[in-house]
Amino acid sequence: MTHIYSIGKSLQGKDLWVMAVSSHSPDKHVLLRPETKYVGNIHGNEATSREMLIRFIDLLLTQYGEDDSITHLMDTTRVHVMPTMNPDGYGITSKWNCSGVYGRYNMAQVDLNRDFPDYFNPTYQTREMMQPESGAVADWIDSTQFVLSAGFHGGALVANYPYDSNSEPQSWMSYGAPSICPDDATFQYLAKAYSYNHRDMTNSSTCRTFRDGITNGAEWYVALGTMQDYNYVWGGCMDLTIEIGCCKHPPYSHIERYWLDNKLAMIEYLRKVDLGVKGIVTDKTGKPVPNAVIQVNSTLSVRTTPLGEYWKILLPGTYNLKVSVDDVEVAAVTIDTSSDSASVYNITTSGIGNFISATPPSSTNTLLVFGLSTMLFYILYI
Repeated sequence: MTHIYSIGKSLQGKDLWVMAVSSHSPDKHVLLRPETKYVGNIHGNEATSREMLIRFIDLLLTQYGEDDSITHLMDTTRVHVMPTMNPDGYGITSKWNCSGVYGRYNMAQVDLNRDFPDYFNPTYQTREMMQPESGAVADWIDSTQFVLSAGFHGGALVANYPYDSNSEPQSWMSYGAPSICPDDATFQYLAKAYSYNHRDMTNSSTCRTFRDGITNGAEWYVALGTMQDYNYVWGGCMDLTIEIGCCKHPPYSHIERYWLDNKLAMIEYLRKVDLGVKGIVTDKTGKPVPNAVIQVNSTLSVRTTPLGEYWKILLPGTYNLKVSVDDVEVAAVTIDTSSDSASVYNITTSGIGNFISATPPSSTNTLLVFGLSTMLFYILYI
């Protein structure tokens, strides 16, 4: 049920450990099974998430077969958990320190949550200049098609969603207008799924008041090069930044309260990976079509994996889904999504005629897509 692996090393040579958890085949990807992840301790002095994520792993393993929600999550999803992204910073942090920045950075004094390429500011950061820790995480995101994830921080109590950056960056702690992303409504829903299942996040008496316990990143303060925005734009993954407590490094005696505050929210948030649509794009011979662009209405597009898989988290409703290969549209279909589970729409392309057909609405739909535009696909891929 577990598989432990390292995605790289810190500047001081410490492994960046990850534990993958699932009820079956935790050591490999299973076709159409969504990949999710939690990352903690990005800032070394924000230590609470280390304990939360270790306890979360224990919860998944000990409650499998006992708790219906956990059993379903384990049976249908692979969960990757990285308790610490910044082991070097954690190693020098001051215990029981609720504020301050000592230990926040890595050993090169770089803020790892400002070290990713920035969507709005292309010259801000390059992959070649990234630190070992953030570079390893970027490689991990690029090589694994995560569908839903979150990074954990401390010092506030709020669920933060994209964008963190904008086209007119301000100073580090300035307050600004929201920077709205194409999936804003879905992100607000996901953020509320965490905040309303947290015991205290929607309480206005905490360290700072956020309506519904959520905030758009840039509306709170503008931050360039964050892991959250990188996950969303470059990784095609819906990602939140979760601030889990007003104190960055509380006494160990407070950890049980933090755990009880966050436990249900950590489960319920990952269960939202079942929302929306997923499927496989293949040609008429059954060969998967990799790197096809999946566009659903005006949301941010995603791409198919080498196995032809795609996932898109959506709120319940009716949408137009388009598939393109090398900028040539090869499919355009109407899909329906529910709140119960992801609707499966498998798409098959062919180069004969000009016709689209689908099976009657059900949990699994296979679309046979015919059109002259798909001839380019055959020239390129067969």
